[in-house]
Amino acid sequence: MHAPLLTPVEARLIDCWQRDFPLVAEPWPEVAAAAGTSPAAARAAVANLIETGLAARLGAVVRPNTAGASTLAALVCSPAEVSDLGPLVSAEPGVNHNYEREHARLPLWFVVTGADEPAVAATLERIGTTTGRPVLALPLEREYRIDLGFALGAASLAAAGPHRAGSHPATAQAATATVSADDRALLAAIEDGLPLVERPYRAVAERLGLDETVVLARLTAMVAGGAIKRFGIIVRHRPLGWRANAMVVFDAPADAIDDLAGLFLDEPAVTLLYRRRPAPPLWPYRLYAMIHGRDRGAVEGVIGRLVARAGRPLGHEILFSSRCFKQTGARFSRLPEPVS
Repeated sequence: MHAPLLTPVEARLIDCWQRDFPLVAEPWPEVAAAAGTSPAAARAAVANLIETGLAARLGAVVRPNTAGASTLAALVCSPAEVSDLGPLVSAEPGVNHNYEREHARLPLWFVVTGADEPAVAATLERIGTTTGRPVLALPLEREYRIDLGFALGAASLAAAGPHRAGSHPATAQAATATVSADDRALLAAIEDGLPLVERPYRAVAERLGLDETVVLARLTAMVAGGAIKRFGIIVRHRPLGWRANAMVVFDAPADAIDDLAGLFLDEPAVTLLYRRRPAPPLWPYRLYAMIHGRDRGAVEGVIGRLVARAGRPLGHEILFSSRCFKQTGARFSRLPEPVS
C-alpha cells in the first residue's frame, strides 16, 4: 500500500500544527502564514485531511487522569475469541481505544476512561461480566515520553518519520494537573474537534453560553497546566504511512525502571514511554515502549537496539498491533457518571 498523496499545503499544515495551534480569536491567519497559503485555503485543507481520514480532528489531546481517570487494560482470552469479544469491549462508552495485539494470552488491549477511579473500576467490572473473561488493569505510574507526533518533512513521506513533535519529559506539575467541572464541559464540547470556521472559539463559546474570551482563557490554562498535552491537528498514523506499531514491555526491578527509561529515551523511534503497575504473576512488566515504523522490520530493528542499550539480559515481550476495533479521543460527553 502506497503512502497517500498530500498537497504541499496539507503536508506543511501537518508538520507545523500538530501542536501549539493558536489560541487566539482568529487563528487562521497565523496558521495559513506558516503553510504559505490563505486562511480560507488552510481551513479547507484541514477539512480535507479530516474528510479523507488522514486526520481525526483539530483539537485537544488530554493527559490521562486529569479530566477524570483512566487505565490501560487487557482481556485474558484466546486470539480466536477476539473477533467476538472486541465489539463487546468497544460497546462500553468509557472505552476510547481498543486494539487486537499479537499475544497468546492477552490479545485484546483497551483504554478505559471515567469520571473518577470508581467509575473506571465499574466499567472494567462490566466488561469482565459481559465478556466472561478476566480483565487486567494496568494503571499509569509515570510518563517518560509524551506527545506523539509524525513529521512529514515538507511534502515528502519518503524521508519522514515519527518524532516527538515538541515532546518534553513529564513534569510533576503536568502529571498532577486537574481540571474543573466547567473545564470538563468545555473539553466535551470540542471532543469531536474545533469547528472549522473563522472564529472557532466563539462558535464553541456560543454553544456553551459563554464568552469567547472565557473559552480561550480556559483552554490556555489547561495547555499551560499540562491537562491538555497537545492542541492541534490529530493525525491518523496508519493512513500517513506508519503501518507497523508494537507495544514492547520490559521486565526489570522497580528500582531500575527510571534508569532503563533514561537509556531508551535516547532512541528517537520510541514514540511513547510509560511506567505502569504490573499485574503478577501473569503480567510482571512495568516499562512500556510504543514504537511506530513504516514496516515490521523497521520496528524490530528499533527493539533490537533497545535491548542492546540495556546492556544486560532483559525479559521483554513484543505485541504488534494487528487490528483496531475503536480509536477515538476521550469522550467526555458520554463518560459514565462518577460512582463516588
